[in-house]
This record gives sequence, C-alpha cells and structure tokens, in this order.
Amino acid sequence: MSRFSLYLDENIQVGLAEALRARGVDVLTTLEARNVGLSDLEQLQFAVESRRTFFSYNKRDFAMLHYAGLAEHKEHYGIILSDQLPIGIVLRRFMKLYFALSTEDMKDRLEYLGAWK
Repeated sequence: MSRFSLYLDENIQVGLAEALRARGVDVLTTLEARNVGLSDLEQLQFAVESRRTFFSYNKRDFAMLHYAGLAEHKEHYGIILSDQLPIGIVLRRFMKLYFALSTEDMKDRLEYLGAWK
C-alpha cells in the first residue's frame, strides 16, 4: 500500500510538519513551496499539481471546495480537515488515518480528523 504525500496549509504549525517528518511522512509546507498568501483554490490546485493530499484547519472553505470540485468532476488527491487542536492530538489522529488509508484511498476523498479518535 503506497502512502500519500502531504501538503500543509499555511495555518498549520511548523511543529506539526516536523513531527510528521520524524515519523516518515513526506510533507511539504506552504512556506517551503513559497505559496504563502495564495487563495484557497490556488493552494488546492498546487496540491493537485504536486499529487499531494491537502491538510488544513480551514474546514468550511475546503469542504466547500471539495464539494464544488465534485460537482465539476475535478479530481484531487485528498483533503484532510481538522479543528485546530494541540499538536499531539492532531498528530495521533493523523497517524491513525495515515496508516489506514493509501494514496489510492485518498483520491477525491474528504476526511475529518475528528473521525479518527
């Protein structure tokens, strides 16, 4: 089962990116990609072009982009949304999801970390 690569929205803590990398997750941050300040749609398009699953705390806007994209038959490599919680909680939930779902499973999928307690 192939593991998905991750692209983190600009509002995600640097500490989370470091913790994910320490656990073997391929992570690219918005800052590293030099995409700070791009619109939500542009961020998601970059994730698609990079074949990465997108992770954000901006649940409302990215859920809307997911459903709008479905209606227009636009593909993406997965969107993971979470409440902004302590890094340890987000990390624990994310790792459960990461080891349960493959790159293929994440294709066009919207996941809420709150479901991975």
